[in-house]
Amino acid sequence: MKFNENYLKLKESYLFSDIARRVNAFAAAHPDKKVLRMGIGDVTLPLAPAVVEAMQKAVAEMGDKATFRGYGPEQGYDFLREAVRADYARRGVTLAADEIFVSDGAKSDVGNILDLFDVSNAVLIPDPVYPVYVDTNVMAGRRVLFADATRENGFLPMPDEKVEADIIYLCSPNNPTGAAYSVEQLRRWVEYANARGAVILYDAAYERFVAEQGLARSIFEVEGAKTCAIEFCSLSKTAGFTGTRCGYTVVPHALKRGGISCNKLWLRRQTTKFNGVAYIVQRGAEAVFTPAGQAQIEANLAVYRRNAQRLSACLDDLGIFYTGGKNSPYIWMQCPGGMDSWKFFDYLLEEANVVGTPGSGFGKNGEGFFRLTAFASEEATEEAAGRIRKLLGR
Repeated sequence: MKFNENYLKLKESYLFSDIARRVNAFAAAHPDKKVLRMGIGDVTLPLAPAVVEAMQKAVAEMGDKATFRGYGPEQGYDFLREAVRADYARRGVTLAADEIFVSDGAKSDVGNILDLFDVSNAVLIPDPVYPVYVDTNVMAGRRVLFADATRENGFLPMPDEKVEADIIYLCSPNNPTGAAYSVEQLRRWVEYANARGAVILYDAAYERFVAEQGLARSIFEVEGAKTCAIEFCSLSKTAGFTGTRCGYTVVPHALKRGGISCNKLWLRRQTTKFNGVAYIVQRGAEAVFTPAGQAQIEANLAVYRRNAQRLSACLDDLGIFYTGGKNSPYIWMQCPGGMDSWKFFDYLLEEANVVGTPGSGFGKNGEGFFRLTAFASEEATEEAAGRIRKLLGR
């Protein structure tokens, strides 16, 4: 028996575990200090009333022999897949319901989708990046290449014709940088992938925050994307499902390699390794796409957008460079005074009692940058912005 020694190539702990340990140590040493947590991208507003009502009704159904349900379809109930399909249709994207697979969140599927690909495939990942993309490929033993995302390219790397990759990760709006690709920029990535027979794994978890015309909410807004892309989406940030767990992945029928259908492979994988999302949760998710649900989640999203505006205005006043904010719940700021990411983390925690995320935790190009999130309460965000303005405006 041998363990998978690729795990030994990972950092000893996950980025957010390191942050939690430092913050807990500070809080224990300073019980009188009010720490404002602007680091982890967890939501703070409750589920929409339409969602709660739908879930309560589903609970009652599960308590009645006449309406009780046992195992559901691994790929999701038809009522939710149809609701997702209709949502895409309203945005001008045509999908078949059986191209949509309901999951317990984008994070799970982004890692699990790798079951479909041979370990010899080379993987291209932007840097800085959400750590899960890198770690899951390291666990599998794949060769990872990096596309530099920097201030000079707006943290939106474009294809390099000299680089050959089989699997390409893109996230837009991006976590951690908040930068968002335009439809035209994605068109270049689609052309690059199709020309090489590569597959794009497109993380659209934050698509609902896109506000500017011309920016993409789905890679399937680009003609030709269905032959080269898989899209992952989540209700975690859209509808506050971080603790409820529901998302969906789109695997087009047109995506084939060597005559093999990626859709059929994913269906086979899911029916073998996944028992589906709870009926109660899927009924709640369905309610997200109703007119009442849409209005209610928009009210919550408006709070997070205002928070992003507060943080952006603070940095504007201080003359600090940043990306994100307008089309994203994340603010990616340059550390002031030439500080490195962890030094600024400690400085901000100790002097202002505000927690963010060191950019270096997202990759080498994140060094010297820092991520703040807009998911706190309005009151906490206002107070945090005031503390940052006071500390850095000295």
